[in-house]
Amino acid sequence: MISDAYRFVIPLLAAAAGFAYWNFPIAAIVMVLAAGFVCFFFRNPRRVVPPGKNVIVSPADGKIVKISRMPAESETGGGQQISIFLSIFDVHVNRSPIDGAVQKFQYKRGKFKVAFDDDASRLNEQNVITIFGQGIEIIVKQVAGLIARRVVCWKQPGNVLQRGELIGLIRFGSRVDVILPVNVKIGVRVGDRVRGGSSILGESS
Repeated sequence: MISDAYRFVIPLLAAAAGFAYWNFPIAAIVMVLAAGFVCFFFRNPRRVVPPGKNVIVSPADGKIVKISRMPAESETGGGQQISIFLSIFDVHVNRSPIDGAVQKFQYKRGKFKVAFDDDASRLNEQNVITIFGQGIEIIVKQVAGLIARRVVCWKQPGNVLQRGELIGLIRFGSRVDVILPVNVKIGVRVGDRVRGGSSILGESS
């Protein structure tokens, strides 16, 4: 469990203790169950990062809902986009897809449309993290959803990353977009489920 969980778990357990003291057992049980779910949500399972010089791993757990080519006139200057939807039951810590360094970080205010909606990538609150390494530039977007109201990035420009290293999290239901160069050979399909840090999205040439 990551440290961000304690700000939610401690008040819930304190409330459970208060309800138990004042003889409200059902309310106390509800608070304990809620604390248990928060611990489950903020879990950080150990992952085996696959080797390989050109391997690109998924930055998030979830289901791939979109793979598309981006027009050259887009804000990213083209490339390929893979969108991953995270339900509230998925692991919500995010990881670096490659060995590299953070080149740029940008926070964008926005709406809170449902995360599986294509417009969420463009309109919702998000962190845009540009990482350069392995001879390529990759953009990771942490996109808030209908329930998620907070996207968190623990890194800043200049930080050196290892493939699979934790870079942040999104609290409760969300979406992560990965923008890859056109020369990356994508090895996943829409509908596939991926695991952050261990599932291979593709390889650069």
